[in-house]
Amino acid sequence: MTQSSSTKLRVAIIGGGPAGIFAADILTKSDIDVSVDILERLPAPFGLVRYGVAPDHPRIKEIVKALHRVIAKPEVRLLANVEYGVDIKLEDLRDFYDAVIVSTGAMADRDLGIPGEDLSHGAADFVSWYDAHPDVPQTWPLDAKSVAVVGVGNVALDVARVLAKTGDEMLTTDIPAHVYEGLKAKTTTDVHVFARRGPAYAKFSPMELRELNHSPNVEVIVHPEGFDVDEHGMEHIAQHKSQKMVLDTLANWVGREPVGKPHRIHLHFAEAPVEILGDEHGAATLRTERTRPLGDGNVEGTGQQTNWDIQAVYRAVGYRSTALPGLPFDDRAAVIPNDGGRVLDLDGNPIPGTYVTGWIKRGPIGLIGHTKSDAAETVGHLLTETVPTAVLREPGDIDAYLAERRVDVATFDHWERLDQHEVALGEAAGRTRIKVGVREEMLRAGRG
Repeated sequence: MTQSSSTKLRVAIIGGGPAGIFAADILTKSDIDVSVDILERLPAPFGLVRYGVAPDHPRIKEIVKALHRVIAKPEVRLLANVEYGVDIKLEDLRDFYDAVIVSTGAMADRDLGIPGEDLSHGAADFVSWYDAHPDVPQTWPLDAKSVAVVGVGNVALDVARVLAKTGDEMLTTDIPAHVYEGLKAKTTTDVHVFARRGPAYAKFSPMELRELNHSPNVEVIVHPEGFDVDEHGMEHIAQHKSQKMVLDTLANWVGREPVGKPHRIHLHFAEAPVEILGDEHGAATLRTERTRPLGDGNVEGTGQQTNWDIQAVYRAVGYRSTALPGLPFDDRAAVIPNDGGRVLDLDGNPIPGTYVTGWIKRGPIGLIGHTKSDAAETVGHLLTETVPTAVLREPGDIDAYLAERRVDVATFDHWERLDQHEVALGEAAGRTRIKVGVREEMLRAGRG
């Protein structure tokens, strides 16, 4: 390994999703001479854009084009298939980089906090399966005729839509064979989506909600029970244009006559989950309690409970980040403690050269625009505070370190070959792309 007197700022970004790539983009557009290495655990970049967006929403994945341009910059290197905490530790990174930005996002499911929760499926796990994440099993239990989805965000809608649609409808997307076979064999006819509060507080985006009604095989049924908007709810939608659009769409659907499509998505409002019950066969029944508004946006239980005739429960009440080796973690908020992106130690003092951005900084809230401004804040602090401290400053130094540990690093060139391979698979089947969902196959395609 060599030592260099170069003053070019060396930055490592842990996590190759949008947050990390935006940070790299801002760094390289600054007035400071900087080189950036993005260390990504998976053999492919783009994080939740690749592994969190439903396959039947290709328009959302258009952002990949912009992210691709960033990692193609000469000042940026992609070091994929490198797992922080396994292949390299924080103290090792200090030898090679002047600053480290953590942007590992959020991939775990939040809990409901009710009895019997262990009988439910996490939405994030299901999303990882249908998005062909290489680190999850290739099979998923889809033998429930009626399913409950708890949550009123876009992930809940994604889960409900994928469960309700036929496998053949999804075959136009980038899903690989094992996902198609699983969806084709599923027996689900009814998906019940439950919201704890009324329709004024549903967190669906208007476009996502409307798309729920586009399938030729699925009809959306909005149940009138609990479909009430109190004074506070009216004030809330008056202040949020998108909320009003959502409420208008839902109101148009309430009480519609069913048209007899083979699959149905039921939307239930003012029903809070209180318990998941199982039987000797492992099936799950959801018990909910009708709620009523308290006039401040919150609700309380009425004591009126219902047991729903379903066989599987999915919880889709948000993602949460997980702790990383060598870094502090606020388990309650599920974020790395920080001040504007500066990582704080247990005494609340900034840890030199250590930063955070994205969902692990602020929690799983906000859209892509928030992620950009979030990264700008973090990078602003880094550029004003960081001075060269790394001893081993050449890109070849970290390469030699990883090679010595027999880490099979996937570079940007590897990604481009994998990308071309997936596109070729898709073209052969009359599709835009077919995703590769096996890690070794991804690495093999990347090697060419």
